[in-house]
Amino acid sequence: MVTFDGRAPGTPAGRWSADPRLGALPALALRRTGRTVVVAAHPDDETLGAGGILAELADAGHPADVVIVSDGAASHPGSPTLDPDALATRRWAEVVEAVHLLSPDSAITMLGHADGGLREARDAIEDDLRGLLSDGAQVDQLVAPWRGDGHRDHRIVGEICAALADELGCTLLEYPLWLWHWATPDDARVPWDRMRVVELSDRSVVRKQRAVAAHVTQVTALSSDPRDAPTLHPAFLRTFDRDVEVVVAAGEARDTLPGEFFDATYDRHEDPWGYTDRWYEERKRALTLAALPAARYGRVLEIGCGIGVLTQQLAGRADHLLAVDVSAEAVARARTRVAGLPHVRVEVADVADAVPAGPFDLVVLSEVGYYFSRPTLERVLADLRATLAPGGTLLACHWRHPVEAYPLGGDEVHRVLRRTLDLSLLAEHREADLLLDVYGDDPRSVAERTGLA
Repeated sequence: MVTFDGRAPGTPAGRWSADPRLGALPALALRRTGRTVVVAAHPDDETLGAGGILAELADAGHPADVVIVSDGAASHPGSPTLDPDALATRRWAEVVEAVHLLSPDSAITMLGHADGGLREARDAIEDDLRGLLSDGAQVDQLVAPWRGDGHRDHRIVGEICAALADELGCTLLEYPLWLWHWATPDDARVPWDRMRVVELSDRSVVRKQRAVAAHVTQVTALSSDPRDAPTLHPAFLRTFDRDVEVVVAAGEARDTLPGEFFDATYDRHEDPWGYTDRWYEERKRALTLAALPAARYGRVLEIGCGIGVLTQQLAGRADHLLAVDVSAEAVARARTRVAGLPHVRVEVADVADAVPAGPFDLVVLSEVGYYFSRPTLERVLADLRATLAPGGTLLACHWRHPVEAYPLGGDEVHRVLRRTLDLSLLAEHREADLLLDVYGDDPRSVAERTGLA
């Protein structure tokens, strides 16, 4: 195991944030439905390592269950202020407050095993966790301490959870915590190849900061006695002030989906996403067209046109429309659909390789962003921004439910949009199934543009 002093500042947070590998980590499409259980070795691990995940799941309407394995009574050995029993009571109250800030409806269970003695209680802990995980609805996602975190209690709980995830057939996500303290970015033990990031909303970031502060016994001194010093150094805490949660996931990183994926899909189905017969799709197209701030656009680029159903409707709002898709079969069907529209051109193109030359007055990115890896999406967005004409508009619309095959989720795509584009957010529409955002180089509202305001 790694030897380190948890009260010391550890590796500076800036050293991690400056490493380009951290910023280039693939985004994880967090499962936001079903049952998730977050397991912590100690009170406060759930907040430091997975607080943002708890907040995101709460906002998605599927709050996670929280299980704390140890009583936390060994954090201040020899404290003249609190004996171990009183400290355990305080730490339980802090967990309740912190989790309530993150996810008010989460059920919290504290197993009460001896802090620092989890190896000796391994069998009992496994029995306790198996019972909890087997009780009630099937567990779809288990979030637990990373087994390589360098703390013995974390390793034990992580190993138990990994075995139970395999036994139950659920997804396992492991969160590093002390790794950020004792390791450096170039340490060979940092699992860069398996690390992923869960994008957090601004709301989740703020709630996590407040939840960390709720663990008062760990972040402030109990008294002036050195034995009552905070167990978490302020410099170390800055490591967790991020807009992502970093997790270690099983399996290989999922890169941008290739054109062959879509060709194979169209080979199997004439209309694989039900564009022509689903009310959901019809309604979404109506929302898309209604959200556009201008009645008509000069040059329009539609990315991922599929079989051309939205293309056909966009044509009525454009002087010139270029629709592209990576699938040759989809493009052939789209061309047939718009054959009578001479101002519409449909081409096979992969914007991950090159964005068509602009300038464009309108760019439509509908149900496409989550097919890219995060670095590719950021690059594509930068290229699209460069092709946008002065005063131009970019509309993005994406499905919110998780799809295992996709590198990103819809929520992650729209967070990348908000953090990447130097455009004004003109309109936003959020519902359980989809997100629709409209960005513009012209910040004026429709009423202001048309002289009503």
